Amino acid sequence: MTPGTVPPLKTSTSQVAPTINYQVAMPNPQNHLFEVTLHLLGYSLSTLDLKMPVWTPGSYLVREYAKHLQDFSAFNDNKALNWHKLAKNHWQVDTSDISEITIRYRIFANELTVRTNHLDATHGYFNGAALFFRIPEFDSLPIHVSIQTPHPQWQITTALPVVAEQANTFIATNFDTLVDSPFEIGTHQLHDFEVRGKPHQLAIWGKGNATPQPMIEDMKKIIEVEAQMFGGLPYERYLFLLHLSGQSFGGLEHKNSCSLIYQRFGFSDREKYERFMQLVAHEFFHLWNVKRIRPKELEVFDYDQENYTPSLWFCEGTTSYYDLMIPLRARIYNVKSYLNNLSKEITRYLTTPGRKVQPVSESSFDAWIKLYRQDANSPNSQISYYLKGEMISLLLDLLIRDRHNNQRSLDDVLLKLWQQFGKDEIGYTASQLQQMIESVAGIDLTDFFQRYIHGKENLPFNEYLEPFGLQLFADTPEEPFLGIKVVNNNGKESIKFVEADSPAQIAGIDAGDELLAIDGIKVTANQLNERLKNYQPLDTIKITVFHQDELCTYRVTLTEPRASKYQVVQMENMKPSQKDNFSKYLKV
Repeated sequence: MTPGTVPPLKTSTSQVAPTINYQVAMPNPQNHLFEVTLHLLGYSLSTLDLKMPVWTPGSYLVREYAKHLQDFSAFNDNKALNWHKLAKNHWQVDTSDISEITIRYRIFANELTVRTNHLDATHGYFNGAALFFRIPEFDSLPIHVSIQTPHPQWQITTALPVVAEQANTFIATNFDTLVDSPFEIGTHQLHDFEVRGKPHQLAIWGKGNATPQPMIEDMKKIIEVEAQMFGGLPYERYLFLLHLSGQSFGGLEHKNSCSLIYQRFGFSDREKYERFMQLVAHEFFHLWNVKRIRPKELEVFDYDQENYTPSLWFCEGTTSYYDLMIPLRARIYNVKSYLNNLSKEITRYLTTPGRKVQPVSESSFDAWIKLYRQDANSPNSQISYYLKGEMISLLLDLLIRDRHNNQRSLDDVLLKLWQQFGKDEIGYTASQLQQMIESVAGIDLTDFFQRYIHGKENLPFNEYLEPFGLQLFADTPEEPFLGIKVVNNNGKESIKFVEADSPAQIAGIDAGDELLAIDGIKVTANQLNERLKNYQPLDTIKITVFHQDELCTYRVTLTEPRASKYQVVQMENMKPSQKDNFSKYLKV
């Protein structure tokens, strides 16, 4: 057999399965259109069903990728075939007595994110779910993808293996693998390095102040720390795809690669650089937690609709907890930086009113309709499963460590999940996840789960921090509480958020109003806090706004100041047990 060829396969109905070949061209990249050709050989069914995924794993929102598809056509030996649409993402082609089929279509690609497609004069980037049809009857078949570059100097980078003796051609073992393997095509920088004897690549597209070699040295440290935690690296080759842009931030995990997007000049400032390393640690951690260790509901992906699970608090929240911890263990930053970063996360959590409204398990379940669809009331009614999941993971780690004198930790939970579920990619149920955590903690956690995961009780941070010589302090501002957030938007002072049950909301002020004056004197977003310092709690002030273009003045009674910032600090006079716990927890 010639290297790269695919042997005939048998389907469950004893039919010979077709060979599936995709060709992706971009002859005029400045028009943002990928030109895709699907060629099927040996097809034997009377109809061909083609479905475009509506979402991509790792990003829990129905994104309707089919909306970018145009110019669909179907042929057999240059003869047009009849076809029609059955649903928003479902095309059906009449293939009676036809074994060779060609499908052509174009995908508009001008959205630069880690979960969409982007094509312009400088590069082409695509995700499988946003570009390729799936053939439901043949999801398990191998798929060839050949790329036609618009310029000879453009290179192709992906985690998929190349097909021998076929230029610019790659093979995915099945449709899931194709979806899980983004492509970067262009004149990007490509840097090779090795960790634990395995090859790694860093591809960088875009201009900025990133310096690859120091970055790679720190990335090696992150890879090594996480490999030690799980007992090795579960891949043969790994690819980091990095896009540099304006103020973007994000990542999307894959089994053998990850896509990252970061602000182009965010690498010289130390704090921003450390934030980037947290992003790297987060997405790399996902190659275990989520890509291989995943909930039962995500064991087999349904690309046609939402895949509901209550366990994203662990998938994303626990990963967020470790994305702060891993750079500390890798000595990319010190304990002071770690505690500052943790303090910022706790501040975000404790200043989100929605934590009192939505349990984190419900936040996970409703990710599809809430987390990625923020509106003016979202902070009042929602809590991010990333954020609260991170807080829950902090408490669980401290609980386990305290009960077992730091001989056990949340690390052991991840390792056991990896051994029992991840290696064989068997999905866990929510009850199995709880049982696994309990088995490491050595305690029944039913009450903990009911109160903090399925319930909305305040998280007792200091109760869990105290044995480790740490304490959470609240920083309360001088000014009395009003309950609005204001930003300057094109010269207008726009009220972006009004907290539920705050003085401002009780008075009738709405998000979207334009703030004009306090007690008849103009006020800006930058001046607001200073102006409020001139008043005392229970003072009544007049706030003038434009409400839907109508000039309105509201009488607002201010209340006591509320904490706006929280800080985790090391206790001054720690007991010997606290010193020991502190040093073992933070590896100092």
